[in-house]
Amino acid sequence: MLWRSYMKNKYDVLVIGGGPAGAIAAKTTVEKGLSALLVEKRPAIGAPVRCAEGIGKDALHEFIEPDPKWISAEMTGASIVAPDGFLMKLESGLAGNKVGYILDRKIFDRELVWKAAEAGAEVAVKTRASAPIMENGYVKGAKIESCGKVSNVIADVVIAADGVESKFSRWCGIDTTVPIREIMSSAQYVMTDIDIDQYSTVFYLGNEIAPQGYLWVFPKGVRSANVGVGISGKKSGEGHRAKDYLDRFVKKTFPHGKSIECIAGGVSVCRPLDCTVADGLIISGDAARVVDPLTGGGIYNSMYTGRLAAQVAAECIGKGNVSKNELMVYDKTWRTSKMGKAIERNYHIKEYLIKQPDTKLNDIIHSVSKLNLKEFTTLSLLTEIIRVNPKLMLDLGALAASIR
Repeated sequence: MLWRSYMKNKYDVLVIGGGPAGAIAAKTTVEKGLSALLVEKRPAIGAPVRCAEGIGKDALHEFIEPDPKWISAEMTGASIVAPDGFLMKLESGLAGNKVGYILDRKIFDRELVWKAAEAGAEVAVKTRASAPIMENGYVKGAKIESCGKVSNVIADVVIAADGVESKFSRWCGIDTTVPIREIMSSAQYVMTDIDIDQYSTVFYLGNEIAPQGYLWVFPKGVRSANVGVGISGKKSGEGHRAKDYLDRFVKKTFPHGKSIECIAGGVSVCRPLDCTVADGLIISGDAARVVDPLTGGGIYNSMYTGRLAAQVAAECIGKGNVSKNELMVYDKTWRTSKMGKAIERNYHIKEYLIKQPDTKLNDIIHSVSKLNLKEFTTLSLLTEIIRVNPKLMLDLGALAASIR
């Protein structure tokens, strides 16, 4: 369906970006009784995939019930491989408790957008916001371009959910710069015909295998997995890019495996933007830099901020005041939420870990090799690591004390 056949020139909310943040924002907006237009610059929702596709079970259930058509695999455990090759297994302490899911993002993202459309949001693909419409310092909409035609779309609030590139926010005067050291340069293969534990994710650490990052194997069914690596942008260069590390690992570990898809890109592992609102503008998802800086995961954080952005937008539109001051409730709410606190905590943990030599990482992983966690979360793992490594209390200072 061509957008020209139905697109209006005025909406309550304009959502830029068709990923999880944008889809949830659009759906929530119309559920609040407002009109919404979602625009996505790519010709198809969900492609290309720039994600390892993992999400926790409870995190997913908060937004949508799992559907076998977009669940590639269910995880019951995880393993961490130390730089010296020692494997630490982490199993859930509760019988039958699922650690999480590996999604098929191509289908999952489309499902989220379809649900937004079914709820009443209008959706336009292969359609980009090429510039903001500004009036007296307020964002009042955007110039929308598709098939060579440019139209003005006016909106009371624009929700920028346009991913890590975050061009729209930058055009609106927001400083979205990410230091190169805080960009995780990533490469991933979808592989098949490989020997893996199909119910367990595996993370590899070490400066030889993934400098200032990690390598992952996320199962997608029998003998299939996302196999990828993320390294610090400042460690990337000719002959030692993310793909070089990945190719060496694959050649050694899965010499007979077959790669059926290859993706590459960058993930921000920095702190979030200093402020995620402006007059008439809310920034959500990867555009707001709310990716978990320790794991690089961002699906839940995107959906959470997308929903919150729409809720706050609806409330402020109802009051007739969409100033930065009124929209700040969005910024304050997510920062003080469990998600926001986890981002800040994990940023400090990440900064500590990337400075450690492989010998230190070996010591930490060996020390917690027999954990049986009743609650499988990053926080519970960090708590146990600190419990069995009291010296880390001194290294991490007040942060470690707050975790405990």
